[in-house]
Amino acid sequence: MSKLKELLSGNEAIARAAYENGVKVAAAYPGTPSTEILEQFSRYPGVYAEWAPNEKVALEVGIGASMAGARTLVAMKHVGVNVAADPLLTFAYTGVNGGFVLVSADDPGSHSSQNEQDNRHYARFAKIPLLEPSDSQEAGDMVGLALQLSEEYDTPVMLRITTRVAHSRTLVEKREPQPWESRSYSRNPKKYLMLPVFARERRAFMEERLAGLREYSETTPVNRIEWRDRSAGIITSGISYQYVREALPDVSVLKLGLTWPLPEKLIRSFAEGVKRLLVVEELEPFLEEQIKAMGLAVSGKAYIPSMGELSPAIVAEKMREAGLLEQQDKPAAGIVLEDAPAVPGRPPVMCPGCPHRGVFYTLRRLKLNVTGDIGCYTLGGLPPLEAMDCCVCMGASIGIAHGAEKAEPAMAGRTVAVIGDSTFLHSGLTGLLNVVYNKGSSTVLILDNSTTAMTGHQQHPGTGRTLMGEPAPAVDLEALVRALGVRRVRVVNPRELAEVAEAVQEEVAAREPSVIICRQPCALLDRHYGPSPRVLAEKCTGCRVCLGLGCPAIALKDKRVSIDTVSCTGCGLCVQVCKTGALTKGGVDHA
Repeated sequence: MSKLKELLSGNEAIARAAYENGVKVAAAYPGTPSTEILEQFSRYPGVYAEWAPNEKVALEVGIGASMAGARTLVAMKHVGVNVAADPLLTFAYTGVNGGFVLVSADDPGSHSSQNEQDNRHYARFAKIPLLEPSDSQEAGDMVGLALQLSEEYDTPVMLRITTRVAHSRTLVEKREPQPWESRSYSRNPKKYLMLPVFARERRAFMEERLAGLREYSETTPVNRIEWRDRSAGIITSGISYQYVREALPDVSVLKLGLTWPLPEKLIRSFAEGVKRLLVVEELEPFLEEQIKAMGLAVSGKAYIPSMGELSPAIVAEKMREAGLLEQQDKPAAGIVLEDAPAVPGRPPVMCPGCPHRGVFYTLRRLKLNVTGDIGCYTLGGLPPLEAMDCCVCMGASIGIAHGAEKAEPAMAGRTVAVIGDSTFLHSGLTGLLNVVYNKGSSTVLILDNSTTAMTGHQQHPGTGRTLMGEPAPAVDLEALVRALGVRRVRVVNPRELAEVAEAVQEEVAAREPSVIICRQPCALLDRHYGPSPRVLAEKCTGCRVCLGLGCPAIALKDKRVSIDTVSCTGCGLCVQVCKTGALTKGGVDHA
């Protein structure tokens, strides 16, 4: 009887495998490309999953669940590990009770991220095992392996995937969930209470653990040699393995699934069996540098770029430069890609009816400095709005505005910080508390659209629902902000431009901390506000002022404004900015 296989993304396979292998508790903060792991896992029976306010809290929840004896999974995107690094590096000392897997979803090419850091270094930094799958089946298999290693070696384990593995679909063998009894908890201060005297003992344990893991890495099936043509050999891991197999089907390969600690004996054996040794890996020379440290002659980043995402075409091109492939022949007769019509550019824009659009339009007209944050609203920095000066990381907007004011007091009267509701609850609270405590006068705009919109409308502590779909207390943002010591707090409708402008001007002029909550639901949750505006073509002068909103529903045809009533949500912003009366209320009704 054939085993059931299903086409799953890497994220779906990880969620399925966590369920199959007895994971009881999972926590995360949503972030592309990791979001779907928790969403999928929460649908299985008998499990508990939660969205934490941020990644540090998610990891700490996971630590508690593991200490209590449950198998646990915590997931986050690569920059989330920065937030969680503090507990992670000490958790590496304490070790686990129930097996613990940390999924780090890296983003080579920065498809949806502010950087493309290589989180393999975190595993080496923390001295914890690192697993790297190459497809969905391996992603699932390695969840089980990670839990096994975690419990056998008393360590958290990092499972590092990338965007391509997270979102590509390959066949996965589905298995029945295996019964797994949670371990009992026993009080053990020498293991879990990291006072210096105990930490020093656990530090020695880590080195003993690492020695055992090094021995394991030499024989584990996830590290394997595929002998083919021995004129050259390539060492690779993760999705890069798939690119190598496609670009160089005849070359010998050492495929590494456990990439920290590395199997030195296996690597030396492979090196001795080939005439030339190369490493193909995305981003940093993580493998290459360690192999060079073994005294082996190897090349990698001399050919393979250290920036951006790889592909079979890039690997093939770079291997031609390295002399492993012949130069490409002339393209075969038929369709030549270069002759195909160019695909029109489609820059990311805010959705029609997005409540953030009016805020940024107003901020630009007021010519204010705007310190931005992570969310859909970061698009407010792109043309035509161009109303954001900087964006660094989750929650940074408030601290940056405060720092600018302290460095140059005159900036206080012309600078605002902008942050979303989910991001504010993630890591904006402490920034605002700092403004109050250190006697700043920053004006903070909280763009409250009642969801975590950027990653697909996940719940957060302000939405009134949990990841499991249960009703939950919703944070009262006004009361919370006042509790932090902010006296000037007001709520505005971001679709009313005059109201927003008046509030911003008054609060920026005040010489004390102030918060403006711009509250309207995400346009994708509340699709239509009202009828589309009516276009009076005879009054349109083609001034293009309405185009400055950057709304995809607005266009010029024959030098006159045109409204796409299919995509228009009837938010009314264009009516408010039109100076000639060419756009008026009372057009196509969406009700």
